[in-house]
This record gives sequence, C-alpha cells and structure tokens, in this order.
Amino acid sequence: MQAAQPQGLIDDLRREKSVGMQEAGFDRSNLSVSTDRYVSREYAEREREMIWMKTWQAVGREDQIPNAGDWKEYRLFDQSFLVVRGSDQRVRGFVNACPHRGNVLCTEKHGSNARFTCPYHHWSFALDGKLVGVGRPDLVGPIDKSQHGLVQVSVDTFGGFIFLNPDPDAQPLREYLGEDVVQFLEPYHLEKLSPVMDVREALDCNWKVVVDAFQEGYHIDGIHPELLAVIVIDPSRTRYNFPSHHNLAVAPFDVKHANDPDFSANREVEAIRALPGTFPGVAAILPKFEELAAAYQDAQGEFTFPGGVSGRSLLQQATRETLTASGLDVSGLTDAQMSDNHGYLLFPNFFMTVRAGECHIILPTPHPDGDPNRCIWHVTSYMWLPPGLEEFRAELVEVTEPGTYPYFLALQQDYEQMPRQQNGLRNALLKELTLAQEEVCVAHFHSVVDKFMAGEA
Repeated sequence: MQAAQPQGLIDDLRREKSVGMQEAGFDRSNLSVSTDRYVSREYAEREREMIWMKTWQAVGREDQIPNAGDWKEYRLFDQSFLVVRGSDQRVRGFVNACPHRGNVLCTEKHGSNARFTCPYHHWSFALDGKLVGVGRPDLVGPIDKSQHGLVQVSVDTFGGFIFLNPDPDAQPLREYLGEDVVQFLEPYHLEKLSPVMDVREALDCNWKVVVDAFQEGYHIDGIHPELLAVIVIDPSRTRYNFPSHHNLAVAPFDVKHANDPDFSANREVEAIRALPGTFPGVAAILPKFEELAAAYQDAQGEFTFPGGVSGRSLLQQATRETLTASGLDVSGLTDAQMSDNHGYLLFPNFFMTVRAGECHIILPTPHPDGDPNRCIWHVTSYMWLPPGLEEFRAELVEVTEPGTYPYFLALQQDYEQMPRQQNGLRNALLKELTLAQEEVCVAHFHSVVDKFMAGEA
C-alpha cells in the first residue's frame, strides 16, 4: 500500500498554489485570440514545427504493448514512429524507416515482431533498434553495424500512458510535466484504469477548438442545459493552477442549489442519485452511498443531515470505501479527489477530467493532411474495473462515417457544436476572438501556444 499523501496537498493546490478567477492575472490583451491560428494553413505549418515536433504527446497505453516485441505506430502528419516493447521490457521509440535507403519498416498500425526486417534489402534490427543483420553481406561490404541502427526518438511513460517527443533535444518527460503535476496525478493510479469507451474519428474543426471547448464551463448553459441539474459553475469556488505549460482547474463538486439555504437534504440525495447520467463511475458508488445516507433518514423517508455531514461528504466516504473494497488503492487521495472534478491540460493536447476511480481523456491532433479546419479527435473514458469485470473493457472504435457513433449526450452536444464554431471562424472579416474571464484556462493555453510559436518556450 502506498503511504497516505498529505491531506493538505490538494488544499495547497486550491489555496497557496492556486488562484481564483479574479486573481488569475490575465488582462484584456491575454483575453484576445487571433482567428488565423484556427484557419491559416501557414500558421498550421509553423505550428507543426514549433509545437508538434517539440512537445511530449500521449501516443497510447502501456498495456497496448504488454509483451516483448509488441509495437504500435504513432503517426503525426506525414511522420511515422514505432513504439516498441523491448526484450528488457523497456518501451522505446524509433522512426519507422530503414536507415539504409529509407524504406518503411512497418505498414500496419500494430503488431509483434522478434526483430524488424526491412522488406527492401533485408536489413534487420533488434527490438532495441540495433542493426543485427544485412541481406547479402557480400554485396554490402564492410560495415560498422553499431553506427547504422534505427533512428531513436524520446519515449517515456507516466500513469500507464506512453508519451513520445520527436525533438532530439527533448527534456525528460517528468521535467516537462513538472513536480506538481506528477504529485497530483500519481496517487490516482491511472495505470490501473481500463478503457470503457475508446473512439477516434476525424472532426471538421481545428484541434485547438477542441482544446478550448473542454477547458471552460461557460458554455454549459448554452450547450449542455441538462447538466445544470448537477453542475453549478461558481466562479467564487473554482480554483486554478498554472504549472509551467500546463493548467489545472478544480471545481468543487456540489449538486445544484447545494448552497441555497432552502435546499433540502432530500433534494440533494435525489440529485446525487441522478449523477451516473453525467459521471458513469458514480453508479458503482451509489449502493454504498444509499447505505450511508439511510442512517440519516426517518420513518417517513425524509433525510436530515447534521452539521459536518452532507450529500457531498457521504458521496466522498462512499467512493473511498467502495473503491478500497474493490481493490483500488486510494489512500493517497484526499476527500476532495473522491468527488471534485479536476480538469488538467497537459500541453499541447492532453485534456483529462479525473476523480477517484475514473478519468476521461480528450486527445485532439492535427489532421494528417495538414488542413487547419480538420483534426482527429480521440476520446477515451477510463474506469477502475475490479477483477471479474474485464468484459467491460472497450476496444478502439475507428469511426469512418461521420455522425454514426452514438456518443453520450454531453459529448454528442460538443461533437456537434465544434464544427459549427469552425464554420464561423472561417469568416475572413472576423480577426480575433474575445475570451470571457471564466475562460482563464483557455487564455493560459493560448499564451503557451504564443510562446512556442515565438520559440520562447
């Protein structure tokens, strides 16, 4: 068992290490964003070199290549990389091209090999990238095999995810993430969660439209009115943290009207019972929640919570007890992490909302054809699946016909909204966007984009 994390860690995040919306320090110049970054092909081409070829990107999960020789391809624009599990169990990355004459080594998206052999001239490479043989040595002549291995790229892992950076001078992954991010995320044991939804498809909008959309709650009233029953955007209680290139927003979980003095315990319990429609992982928590809440229910079915007890605190207790009993170590997480929605953006494109036992990842990347008006979005929901529930693990769905995959309601609403926004952004006379104060994470994200584009990151 991991030693319990200091209870004050998340409190520090929400107090000393964090700021409120008013204190975020973004003036009006930070809240203006040029539209060319969404629609200009020239901007997209520079973005490719200044951002995508220089940053760490999540390219898969460790359990996708569990055995020695297992590999998967990661494609970025016209660049192809292989992520390989070596005989020593290390995960390495290589350019998917033979250093002899540049022929592609692997044409599939994944596979398992004892070694990689180029089909052109039969040069072969070990799982660590070293050249171990050549076809017709008598025609090759003297060659120092140690100098002709596969071109290696930086690869590392964190939280069960595989990250790759095409930059030969990349700083170590954990340095890039930063100490705060590592400390905040490690106790969730993300590596133990399994995908229960895994979908990838092309979307008719810029990748930054997707990143923007999932970093603010201002659009809930307009796009997700159904969520208003269980989510209240309260700027006085949301806290923000901006560790280096990344950002984190913490919104304390409370059901609607929980701060209303006339709000009854009965209404709070009913709202929590409705949560699985928004947060699927709560379904497994509800039996324990009902058991705990029953202690405060009278013969007429009315709930009365004494001081220090609320639906929120009972949900936190139920979450901790349920996950612990089913085998997930949550001893390093605070009560707030049992319930509160923590939204992370790991620059450039790894957006995650996480609470104990579940997380949801939005991973948009530029479209391989370079069109700034298109992207590939990859949406995955992960949950803790106790032993015996492995049947609920989802395989990747590649959607080829737009609009045919049935996303859950809130995600479907975002899916439909983002292409509409892109259509508006294409209007030539619209030169800049003005962000609202609540969109401080969007403002921070674009300030980081500006730094990378200027070569100052």
